[in-house]
Amino acid sequence: MIREVITYPNKLLRLKSKDVEQFDSKLHTLLDDMYETMMAQSGVGLAAIQVAIPLNVLIINLPNEEDIQDKNDLIEAINPVITHKDGTQIFTEGCLSVPGFSEDVTRAQHIIVEYFNRFGEKQTMECEDFLAVAWQHEMEHLAGHLFIENLSIIKRKKFEKEWKKKLKDKK
Repeated sequence: MIREVITYPNKLLRLKSKDVEQFDSKLHTLLDDMYETMMAQSGVGLAAIQVAIPLNVLIINLPNEEDIQDKNDLIEAINPVITHKDGTQIFTEGCLSVPGFSEDVTRAQHIIVEYFNRFGEKQTMECEDFLAVAWQHEMEHLAGHLFIENLSIIKRKKFEKEWKKKLKDKK
């Protein structure tokens, strides 16, 4: 089922998500719904809080070399923790919760993440480049943060001004 993606400045996006304790059919339904929602929105990642569920759950599905998002490459991460970060990279990011806006963000180049899959089995992933960016971006959501908070004060003020105008124009 496709769920509504909440958008900035919805206060739920500021909530710190809670760890998942039950690896059950309810969690599996949430993961399946998140996948359908992300694909319907043409996204590459989605955190549960973006569909108004404050749980430490995220999914990532980057396009392959043929620019296709293969479901076999889907990462479903429950209670993820970054255990190592190094290097820096600048990547132009966007967000389903901040539609129509993208900006350069500095993140770690290389990370190691520990998490559980949908069955409660512990996983470890080492990654870099775009995948590392996606992990860091989605994990910020779980902590109650958005990528726009990484912008310089000048860029952030410009964004806020443009965003308020955009919201006002919609009404």
